[in-house]
Amino acid sequence: MSQSALHAHFKSVTLMSPLQYQKQLRLQEARRLILTRSADAAGAGHAVGYDSPSQFSREYRRLFGAPPMRDGERLRAEGAWAG
Repeated sequence: MSQSALHAHFKSVTLMSPLQYQKQLRLQEARRLILTRSADAAGAGHAVGYDSPSQFSREYRRLFGAPPMRDGERLRAEGAWAG
């Protein structure tokens, strides 16, 4: 299968590009680290492969609607995380 065919098939199944999918997985893992290990935003971002804390925070906010630490505090306060 060619790279372009794989990319098209991947997008038809996931509704996102492989790069978008990878980014979403990394951000979800960072969210899990913040919630379960009380990691700080910079540490969680670095653990999932971000070199820039500001880039991590920007992309996290774009996906989850709030900055990393505020999102973690909100989820813990709501009891939405049963990790």
